Amino acid sequence: MKQVLSKILVTGGVVMGLAMSSSNFAMAQSAKPDVKVGEALYMNGDMSRGILACVACHGAEGNSMVPMYPNLAGMPYEYIVNQLKSFQAPANGNKSEMRKDAAGNPTLMDPIVAQMKAEDMQNLALYISKQKLTQPATAKLGADLDVVNRGREIWRAGIPDRNVPACASCHGATGQGMPSAFPRLSGQHPEYIESQLIAFADGHRPHGGNENMMGEVANRMNRADIKAVADYAAGIR
Repeated sequence: MKQVLSKILVTGGVVMGLAMSSSNFAMAQSAKPDVKVGEALYMNGDMSRGILACVACHGAEGNSMVPMYPNLAGMPYEYIVNQLKSFQAPANGNKSEMRKDAAGNPTLMDPIVAQMKAEDMQNLALYISKQKLTQPATAKLGADLDVVNRGREIWRAGIPDRNVPACASCHGATGQGMPSAFPRLSGQHPEYIESQLIAFADGHRPHGGNENMMGEVANRMNRADIKAVADYAAGIR
């Protein structure tokens, strides 16, 4: 009788434990991103985990004043989450799959994002997506009509003889992009767009999905084309 009772108690405990685990998992899955927590992390970071304040590089409310750091304000929630993930080492530990800079070196983001949890990324992404781009960058090469015309041509029609599609087909006629898939380029720093196109062309951005597609497209462009379209994209409205 005691053995039967013992088995019942053990079984009941296992079932209860599984139920509690399932409940906790469901709660974790249903937890919603918190914009206030995201704002605090953006503004202050978390030095106890080595997470620096985003504002130091990306500016107040995601309006960057430094060309090497992108404007983030108003970028789609899903896109920001995906990009933050790309700076972390993948589950298989293969660091060669991590996003790198235009020269193929580890990015400044790597050690910052290394200690971020999924909820950190989600909170940050929600905060960033709610901000407005109040200080958009502008084209720098506007005085050179040849460059302007080349950039416009690539944006609107691509480069057919090199199988380069029109940028507008994915990023939109006015450069506003598509949520979760393609970022807004209008108002982005032309220097940053250029560096990322070079990173794509040289295989330093993650592979798979849209990232891989961009690598194939950018690889068919020469550096003059990249500079022209980056400049045009920044100034388009």
